Amino acid sequence: MLLSKERHIAHFDLDAFFVSVECLKNSKLKGKPLIVGGSGDRGVVTSCSYEARKFGVHSAMPIRLARRLCPDAIFIRGDFEDYSKYSRLITEIMEDSVPLFEKSSIDEFYLDLTGMDKYFGCALFISELREKILRESGLPVSYGLASNKLISKVATNEVKPNGQIKIPFGEEKNFLAPLNIGKIPGIGKQTAQLLVRMGVETVKILSEIPIEMLENLLGKGGIDLSRKANGIDESPVVPYREQKSISTEQTFQADTIDIRFMHGELVRMTESIAFELRKQNKLTGCVTLKIRYSNFDTLTRQKSIEYSNADHILLKTACDLFDKLYDRRLLVRLLGIRFSHLVPGNYQINLYEDTQEMIRLYQAIDSVKRRYGEDFLMRAVGVGLRN
Repeated sequence: MLLSKERHIAHFDLDAFFVSVECLKNSKLKGKPLIVGGSGDRGVVTSCSYEARKFGVHSAMPIRLARRLCPDAIFIRGDFEDYSKYSRLITEIMEDSVPLFEKSSIDEFYLDLTGMDKYFGCALFISELREKILRESGLPVSYGLASNKLISKVATNEVKPNGQIKIPFGEEKNFLAPLNIGKIPGIGKQTAQLLVRMGVETVKILSEIPIEMLENLLGKGGIDLSRKANGIDESPVVPYREQKSISTEQTFQADTIDIRFMHGELVRMTESIAFELRKQNKLTGCVTLKIRYSNFDTLTRQKSIEYSNADHILLKTACDLFDKLYDRRLLVRLLGIRFSHLVPGNYQINLYEDTQEMIRLYQAIDSVKRRYGEDFLMRAVGVGLRN
């Protein structure tokens, strides 16, 4: 049967990626408590070294709290351009070495090595690949090799930093059994608290709960959680294809010089594709505005920005480009907006100067849009403008 077919899935995770890149740029930072994040006290931690983690510092923590926990830490604002460059280097190594891989984030990869064991050992192959990455990039990487994506990711997390592990086929449940339920990807804070109040603290106990009970307790998510607790994950490794850009444009029903109307359309379009970026866990480094006039003359103007997918940053950039490009003497037929220079990432690791309140606001907005549709919640200036 297909379900019993043995797969070989590896999960590669670059250890403390941002910190590792900073240490490559400045070797004096190695072994020091290093925190990458906002330079102001209201910012958040985007990454931290293992030396800083010993003091309780972790990602998404307010910078002010991180300073109190680790007063001797070295704080660096971070350079996403550099991080993207090294991420592309690792991606190129994967493309040259692996027949099928998925880039799940800027510093994580899944490799499908199924069938390669017929010709040589998968464990030997990925061990040599790990050494190649270290040799060509200077970046440490950990990996887990297992029968599916879930087990390989959990295994990698168990051996970081700079570790490697193989979970034999058939040993998935035994591997997960003693782990805390918080080690299972997808278990949120509220769900974990609910399960702990029920006395469910290990994956073994979770796996023994009847699936019907978990479904009654958590809905469809309970079914998925039961499968994870039993080490079942049939999700495929999605072949990596780099998306170059994301864009949208609007041809008006009637040519216009109404600046208020055009600003509203621009806000609506920018919000829409910014939300799409966040759904795809991507950031843009370049914004391009297109204007087509009634005589069909088409002009574009672009601006490079610090990588982001936040509405307030992208909207300001788009409106600034419009104000500089628009010739107020001419009727406008079409407006377009494009985000390019895309890289994996999300706003939690990008808004260096933003507060936790801002991050929570975006999370709440996106949660509403995913549940009810992106038109359910939008800025007032864009309401009622859709043709």
